[in-house]
Order: sequence, then C-alpha cells, then structure tokens
Amino acid sequence: MTNADIVDLFEQTARLMELHNEDPFRIRTFSSAAFNIDKLQDDITQLPIAELTQIQGIGKSIASRIREIVDTGQLTDLNELLARTPEGVLAMFRIKGLGAKKIRVLWTELGIDNIRDLQMAAENGQVAKIKGFGAATQEKILASLEFLQSQAGKVRMDKARMFAQVLHDELKPVFPSVEISGQVRRQAQEVDTVQLLIETADVIGAMNQIDQLPMLTRNDSQSSPFVWRGQLSGTDVGIEIKLVPEGQLPRRLFIETAAEAHLEQIGPTGMTLLQAALTAPSPTDEAIYERAGLPYVVPEMREDQFAYQWASRHHPDELVTWDDLRGTLHNHSTWSDGKHTLAEMAGYAQSLGLSYFGIADHSQTASYAQGLRPERVAEQHREIEALNAGFGTGFRILKGIESDILGDGSLDYTPEVLASFDYVVASVHQTLTMTKEKATARLLKAIENPYTTILGHPTGRLLLAREGYPIDHKAIIDACAEHQVVIEINASPYRLDIDWRWIDYAQQQGVMLSINPDAHSTAGLLDMHYGVAVGRKGGLLKTMTFNALTLDEIVDYLAKRRQAKGF
Repeated sequence: MTNADIVDLFEQTARLMELHNEDPFRIRTFSSAAFNIDKLQDDITQLPIAELTQIQGIGKSIASRIREIVDTGQLTDLNELLARTPEGVLAMFRIKGLGAKKIRVLWTELGIDNIRDLQMAAENGQVAKIKGFGAATQEKILASLEFLQSQAGKVRMDKARMFAQVLHDELKPVFPSVEISGQVRRQAQEVDTVQLLIETADVIGAMNQIDQLPMLTRNDSQSSPFVWRGQLSGTDVGIEIKLVPEGQLPRRLFIETAAEAHLEQIGPTGMTLLQAALTAPSPTDEAIYERAGLPYVVPEMREDQFAYQWASRHHPDELVTWDDLRGTLHNHSTWSDGKHTLAEMAGYAQSLGLSYFGIADHSQTASYAQGLRPERVAEQHREIEALNAGFGTGFRILKGIESDILGDGSLDYTPEVLASFDYVVASVHQTLTMTKEKATARLLKAIENPYTTILGHPTGRLLLAREGYPIDHKAIIDACAEHQVVIEINASPYRLDIDWRWIDYAQQQGVMLSINPDAHSTAGLLDMHYGVAVGRKGGLLKTMTFNALTLDEIVDYLAKRRQAKGF
C-alpha cells in the first residue's frame, strides 16, 4: 500500500459520494485529503493516527481511514458506496465529459445504468433532450464511447512491460528458456496481447505448470496444445504464452517479435522476411535479414515497411539510446503541481548522470496546477541561481516554463516575463475540443512566437483515455522547421506525443526532437526510457535529439537562439 493507493481510494470515494448526492462537506473532506496526500513526499503508510493528524489537511477522521486502508487494504466508506452503485454506472466515469453530476442525472432521470444503454440513448437523441446536456454534449459522449470501444482490451506500454516482466519472473524458475516477445519486445505504445515464449520438450507438462500460476486464468476456447491464452488477474489485456520446440527459440523470437507487415517485405533474394526467418541456417536476427537481402532492423522498428526505408539511409548505431541523453527539459516541482522540490528533482537528475535539469513548471493560467504568477517566477529564478552556485560547473538547472498556449494561440506571459526564461515549452492544456483547422491555427501562432523554444505534447492525447485533438502534422512540423522550434516527444507513458510515425518526417525537415519526461516526481524522470523506445521506433537519430546535446552545447544553442530572435 502506498500514498498513491490511498489517494486513489479517497478520490474514488469522493466521486461516488457526489454521484449519490451525499453531504458536500464530506465530499470535500475526502477530496481535500486526496489532494493533500498526493502532494506529500514522505511515505505516510507507517505512521500512527497521532502522527497523521499532525500533517496539514489530515484530521482524526481521515487519519483513521488511512490506517484502515493500510491495515486492511479496504475502505468501508468506499465499499458501502460500491455496493450501492451498478458496475455499469462505474464504467461511465471513463467517458470524457461526464462527471458525477451528469452521470447521476443519466442514471436517475433516464434509468441508464450501463454504457450500452447510454450509447443507445445518445444515438436515439434522448440524451440531448435532458436539461444541461444538449446536442453538443450528446455528440461528445458518442465520440468518447467510440474511442473507448476502439481501445478496449489494451494497456499502455508501461503496464504491458510490467505485466510481461512479472510473468517472466514467475516462469523463469520453472522454465530455463523464457523470452518476452511480440508487442512488448518491439515497444508498442499500446498493447493488446502480452506475449512470452517458452522453450520446452514437454508440452503437456508445461501447460499444466502454467495453469498452476494463480495470477493467470486460461481461456480454453482460445488456447491450443502449443499456445496458452488467457488473462492476468485484474486486467482484460490478452496473455499469450507460446511453447517452442528445443533449439527453435531464437528463430521463433524473431518471428513473433515482428509485426506481420514487416515480415511480408520481399527482399532482393525474392523471399519474404518470414520465409528467410523459417529457412535461414543460422537463427540470429542478423543472419535472417542477410538471407532476405534486407538491411538489419532493431526490434523496436519491426512494425512495417518504413523501417526498411529508414535503414537504407541510416545505420542502427545512429539511433538514440538512454546513454546518449545529457539532460532533461520538461519537468515540474512543488513550485506548481510536482511532488518533489526543485532541489530534489535536480539532485536526482544529477544522480542519473545528467548534466542539466530544465524546470518547466506550469504558467499562470494553469491555476488548477498552481501555475506561477510573474512574482513567483522571479522567486523561483532566485532559487535556481542559489542552487546552481552550489552545483559547480558540471551541472546546471536551466530556467524554463511550460507556458499554456491560450485559446488564440498566444503564450501565457508578457514578453518581459517570457524573456526571463532560458527556454519555453509551449503546450495546450485547456479548451481541447477543436476542429483540425482551429487546432492547427492555434499551434501555428504559438510556433511563430519568438519565445517558443519547444512545442509540448502537440496533440494533447492521453493514450487509451483521450484522443488527441486533430492537427495538420505536416504544417506544424514545417512551421517548426521555419521558426527553429524543437518538437517534444512527451515520454510520459500516458502521452507518448508526438506520435512516433511523424518523427522521421520532422528529422527530414531539420526539426530536432526533445525526449521530455514531463516529470512531476523524481521517479518520473525515468519515463525518458519510454521516450527513447518510441523515439527509436520512429528512427530518431542521436544527432537530432535536442537533449542529447551537452551542457555547453545546449547553453550555446539557447544563447544563440535568443540573440537571433532579438531578446
């Protein structure tokens, strides 16, 4: 049990209290407790009630519930609410634009208690007739439902990696040769099947041993004598464990890792990559590509034919790696909505071997995230200068900001304040419902702003939760090339935005990309691993990776850019 688990349970309790129209004071109590605990840096799970009540925002009532959660893994208040709430109503909270109050209206006035009935009511026009909804809300509900249905049964890259590793660690003591393959090995940003391979001569015995794992539930209708299929407890993502004859694991690992479109490529020898994989005398990856007459492609890029086009111009050694990263430029601290102080964030970055840490807390319009007013910007800059004096010459904190791109495309401060930063990450956070034309025009104006250094998470998407607003990617990338604006690969596994399919076009136009973790805690800095993975998938070169520049190089770059822009 962690602080985050407690926060999740309190937030869910507050939502369901609002759904059931309970006492507003009690709702605020749980909501405020979740907010306050989320901001804490220290682990509170081991504290007794007396010490919990010494923490700001935690009274005796909340303290006792924290202890209940830690000691039992449950919360009585939440259990009682869940018992009164249909499962289908709970699922409605996943729909974009529907909060507790609107869900309550749908439930009590239309008798809708599941997503299927909600979709039918929206398609029949019934939702639009409800006071406070209207046609626009109805269309948003339908669009959100369509998106959620398309994402069903999938998990993000980070969860898929975790599931695969858990299964690998459980199977490894029983089977000496176990490999993670499929979508996880090629670092897919969304995964619908977590696949592993086991080398064994005893198929029946292996199946029986897999069935012994309590975390797994077999789907008999989808399984076969050589393939175990089912689910991992608590998830709906598919689990596939394939049994491979002895001596065939390297060959099968190659075949199962690559997507079908990649295996279908015909090489100069006249055979497809799949045919080469099945017939190559040596089962190594390099030998298989050589037999097909095709250039070697790293596992991350084995998605489609694009990889061969890229490989005809570049060598795999040119791809960016974690070790190539020299700094990090999009991060938050307790100055806005981060969990750790500026000193802690920078210190952790230094411990990772990085030579610069760019702080980019939220700007003033983001009041929901405690965005910085101009006077607080000045205070933060004074702290940065004091900290830099203690770091010496080998490490430096850079003064940045994540400036909201406002509705008209302008940035969130006066030119005088913007000029005080070393760099500016410009991002859209509010008014996300836009046409392609509106969204593109909004971003283009921000890119043309001389103070914009990096375009942050260009589409605003949240994987599996929110589709990004539509943009003209070519127009945006071309404008970044014209105005010397770097494009962010937001490395948060919740975003991974810009999509990897546009990375190579950006490079061809001369646009550098920055692998930014958007970290709100020290652990969040490690999300750059996910950014590196999708960067490599899209063919990102280390020479085109902005935060692969050394400290001296990036300081020089930013200084010259400021001079060229005239501020």
